[in-house]
Amino acid sequence: MRVAIVLGTVAGGVGKHARSVARRLAGRGARVLVCGPASTEELFGFAGDGVRFTEVDIADRPRPLSDARAVARLRTLLRDADVVHAHGLRAGALAVTACARIAPGPMRFSRGGPPLVVTLHNAVIAGGRTAAVYGALERLVARGATRVLGVSPDLEERMRSLGARSVGHAIVPAPAPQAPPGPAVRADLRVELDVGERPLIVTVGRLAEQKGLPTLLDASRAWAGRTPPPLVAIVGDGPLEDELRARVEAEDLPVRLLGRRSDVPGLLAASDVAVVPSVWEGQPLVVQEILRAGRPLVATRVGGIPGMVGAGGRPANDPGGPLLHGPESEAALLVPPGDADALERAVSRVLDDPALAARLASAAARRSALLPGEDDAVDQLAALYLDLADVRI
Repeated sequence: MRVAIVLGTVAGGVGKHARSVARRLAGRGARVLVCGPASTEELFGFAGDGVRFTEVDIADRPRPLSDARAVARLRTLLRDADVVHAHGLRAGALAVTACARIAPGPMRFSRGGPPLVVTLHNAVIAGGRTAAVYGALERLVARGATRVLGVSPDLEERMRSLGARSVGHAIVPAPAPQAPPGPAVRADLRVELDVGERPLIVTVGRLAEQKGLPTLLDASRAWAGRTPPPLVAIVGDGPLEDELRARVEAEDLPVRLLGRRSDVPGLLAASDVAVVPSVWEGQPLVVQEILRAGRPLVATRVGGIPGMVGAGGRPANDPGGPLLHGPESEAALLVPPGDADALERAVSRVLDDPALAARLASAAARRSALLPGEDDAVDQLAALYLDLADVRI
């Protein structure tokens, strides 16, 4: 089978997921071509292990001339594929245009190319003109893709409401874990951070608007009054770094920006509670890593997070299964996004109640056993590709 994967400018979980899928498909005998910006190849290294990479300049936002050139190049590159899989709204919209002929009437397509799968990894959370532009791209993908996969129930429902012909649930697992860090790693990192006997609160994510970090800083003001005051360690880099650092210094908050780190498992093991304060998430890799680490988790009730922790949603290893409900399935305390008071209270509950912390940690470890793995994701996609292309790998 000839599989073409189309990517825009991606970072973090999307790039890791696409690389994992590409390599595992190639390992099963598929001929895999990845099309995307040079920066994406530099960051993730797709080429090799049976995977070819071809540069296509897909900008990080709509640009008419650049997009027209990208569509023309994709039309040539994708012509001989048995199936095309685009990741993300921008890449999906360009792939729809490249793989389909526009028929008479608004937003109507006839199949002029290979079957097209589009996985949507993020919700549109911007407003104003930007939201209108991306709303048009959503309609384009809904009407033009052969099948749309969403990483969370709200994305799936959004595509159905826009008239998508076939919608499913995407499996986006975290990479297979290495050996868990031992007690010595935890102790060494706490010494490095000079935590002492203070509680350690860890957040991991890109320093961007979606991650809800201003709300975390708001909550940290109240934690500063605790005895002893916890240290909030934020791992990651991004466009908000200077703004966040200036606020931490101006308000003398108990927060330290650690930048990008390669020892996230160790930092999670060293933590007393992990926090995910995002405005929206699909299937964040960091939540999966926290569950695998067996740490108490406080997160926002957004996107796919509730289903991942068992607080209402599909079981993690059964994307088509029944919904889970009830506190007995919860592996986290969930709070509304943007609510600093609720976040402060939830984290304080964990710090003040060792029995609650232990229960959450135990539930996280149990929940992690239900998480799908990378082979599960490829099994799902291989079956879908075979069904769409009617060939065998």
